Amino acid sequence: MFRFTTKISFFVLSLFLLTACQSEKKQIALTGSTMGTYYSIKYLAQDNIPSKEQIQKEIDAVLEQVNNQMSTYRKNSELSQFNQSRGEEPFPVSSATATVVKEAIRLNKITEGALDITVGPLVNLWGFGPGDRPEQIPSKADLAQAYQRVGIQYLAVDGNKLIKKIPNLYVDLSSIAKGYGVDAVAHYFDKKKITNYLVDIGGELHLKGVNVHNKPWRVAVEKPTPGEQKTVQLILQPGDMAVATSGDYRNYFEEDGIRYSHTINPKTGLPITNHLVSVTVIDKSCMTADGIATGLDVLGPEKALEVANQHNIATYMIEKTADGYKEIISEAFKPYLER
Repeated sequence: MFRFTTKISFFVLSLFLLTACQSEKKQIALTGSTMGTYYSIKYLAQDNIPSKEQIQKEIDAVLEQVNNQMSTYRKNSELSQFNQSRGEEPFPVSSATATVVKEAIRLNKITEGALDITVGPLVNLWGFGPGDRPEQIPSKADLAQAYQRVGIQYLAVDGNKLIKKIPNLYVDLSSIAKGYGVDAVAHYFDKKKITNYLVDIGGELHLKGVNVHNKPWRVAVEKPTPGEQKTVQLILQPGDMAVATSGDYRNYFEEDGIRYSHTINPKTGLPITNHLVSVTVIDKSCMTADGIATGLDVLGPEKALEVANQHNIATYMIEKTADGYKEIISEAFKPYLER
C-alpha cells in the first residue's frame, strides 16, 4: 500500500451534467483502490480499444508499478531500498523514480524550500508516516535528531541514479508521487489513443477531452468545512489539464487543545500554522501540480501568492479568517474562472 499522509488532497470530484439530452457515446467508469486511497476513472468508449476489464487490469498494473517504485510503505520498493542504503555510491532506480525526484528538486527551488521530499523523518516523528502515532508530541531533542537526516541539498540525481550525501538521508515522495500516478494513467490512455477521459486518484485529477454529453469535463473544489458533509466551493472547467489540491482541514490530530497539521514545514520541523485550508493548482502535469500545491500550502497565503505570480502558477487558495473564508487567486488562475 502507498499511503499519503504528508500530503493529502481534499479535492472533491463532481461530474456536472450540463444538458439533459442523451448521447450515443458510452461513458465507462472504473473504480478501485491504490496508494492508500481510491481511484475513480471515467472514459468514453471508442472502437478498437481493449475491453473495460482489460483496461482496468492494465491500469492496476500501472499503479502497482508506481507503488513498487516509490512507496515508503513497501520495504522492497525502489525508494525504500534507497532509504535503507547507507553508502554514498549512486543508487540505480527506474527512470520513473528518477524523474519524480528530479522534479521534486526543481520544485523545491521554485517554492523556496517549502517542498522538501527529505522531510520524511520529521513527518514520521510527528506520527504522519508509516509508523504509529507517538503518545506525545516530539521534544526539541527529538526534532534536532531527526533534523540531522533532513536536507534536500544532500540529495542528487545523475541519470537514473539517486545519490545521498549523508548516509541516513530519507526520501518521502508522498507529496508528489500520487500526482505522478495520475499522469501515468493518463499516459496509458494516450498510448491507447483514448481521447476523452478523467482520472481521479484520491482527488488528484488529469482531464482530457469531453464527457458523455460532449462537454468539457467539469470538477468542483470542495468547500473547506469539517465533518463528512461535502459541499461545493468552486466549479472549474480546466480543459486538458491536471488539478491537485493540498489542505489539512481533515488530516490532523489534537493534543491538549492544540491542532497539529499533517503538513510539516521543513524549515522549522513543525506542523504548519498558517491559515491556508486549501490550495488548488492547475498544471499540465499532475505530478507538478501535486508538488507545488504542497509547497504553496507550507508557504502560507501571502508568500504563496507571491511565488505563484512570480512563476506563472495557476492556483486558487482558501484562507480561514476571523470573518470566514477568503479566496486568494493568482493571475494565472483567473482565466479558469472565466470559462
